[in-house]
Amino acid sequence: MKVLIVGGGIGGLTAALCCLHFGHEVTIFEQASALGDIGAGIQLPPNAMKVFKALGIDHIITEKAFEPEAIEARMGESGRPIFKIPLARDAVEMWGASYLHIHRADYISALKEVLENLAPEALQLGARVASFREVGAEVTLSLEDGREFRGDILIGADGIHSAIRENLFGADRPNFTGNVAWRAVLPVTHLKSDVPNPTACAWMGPGRHVVTYRLRGGQLVNFVGVVERDDWREESWTDKGDLQDLLRDFENWHPVITQLINSINPDDLFRWALFDRSPLPEWSRGHVTLLGDAAHPMLPFLAQGAAMAVEDSWVLAREISQQDRAVKESLEIYQNMRLSRTSKVQAASKGNMKTFHQRRRLGQILTYGPMWLAGKLVPSIVHRRMNWLYGFDVTVS
Repeated sequence: MKVLIVGGGIGGLTAALCCLHFGHEVTIFEQASALGDIGAGIQLPPNAMKVFKALGIDHIITEKAFEPEAIEARMGESGRPIFKIPLARDAVEMWGASYLHIHRADYISALKEVLENLAPEALQLGARVASFREVGAEVTLSLEDGREFRGDILIGADGIHSAIRENLFGADRPNFTGNVAWRAVLPVTHLKSDVPNPTACAWMGPGRHVVTYRLRGGQLVNFVGVVERDDWREESWTDKGDLQDLLRDFENWHPVITQLINSINPDDLFRWALFDRSPLPEWSRGHVTLLGDAAHPMLPFLAQGAAMAVEDSWVLAREISQQDRAVKESLEIYQNMRLSRTSKVQAASKGNMKTFHQRRRLGQILTYGPMWLAGKLVPSIVHRRMNWLYGFDVTVS
């Protein structure tokens, strides 16, 4: 089959690789003129790595990634440990694949490199979609420059503000969560003695939290800070933030955090408002379907947005490869197979917002106390709590 994919991000590129793996022809339409050094860090969990292992490209991803020593949680002001889950070899034993950190640009570069080797003409850059129409068993995609492309299936992998989703189901109505996220990436050499551990660390505090981890062989530190505020409602990753605002948001926090913030280049600081969206009841109509954030945008509190797009890609490519089905039926089966899992991850991500931001002392004791106790006495309990997420293998499901 000929598959048309709108969006050249992680979801779109992975969807293309999965479709090629199952023997289909692909064309990706990306409106940007280049896939450059944009974005920040991404946590690449074992459930996503299993897809790349099945594609035979996990080693290419790993070469560009950083393997943290552990997942841990600490109190934001004191730095007091709450729990710690060892990773590295333990992640493979526990969940069947590595747990990695990677810069978004490196992630996309790795996927693009593989795609260009397999299908050099597949990626169309500077290709802004104007419209699409379905006639019989064929979908026609029209670009703003007047070109038209025909295929058997159209996949909308065009992100949180998906034009394909809006065309299928109308404009969405996101709800502001009351949370604003800050992000920055900086060299470790810009820091002094108080350097974040080479772990995936969540620093929790009243009405706010920080996540720190390493990138590019440990040479960079990725910073994400989320604070409950109601004075900023721009849902854009590219809006610049004010360093003084960030310093006020995390005043009197642990020296690791305050030194990190003071070391950020103001030109490299961004912030965006976090909006919540209810799960879509359907993703597909006719020969057109959605994937990743276009289908199920989720809050970042579980670090699974990109991983869900990777899982989607495998299931979609596998289901459209069934010879005894019509395309429409295969897309409906793909949608139904993924709805329950992505909805569960969406809900868990939203739930973590409350876990990270306990304001009252009693709430902190009741929430973090059992985590600390389990981590000390029965650490396997902490591991098992994540089995449903990290242990899932979509390639054998």
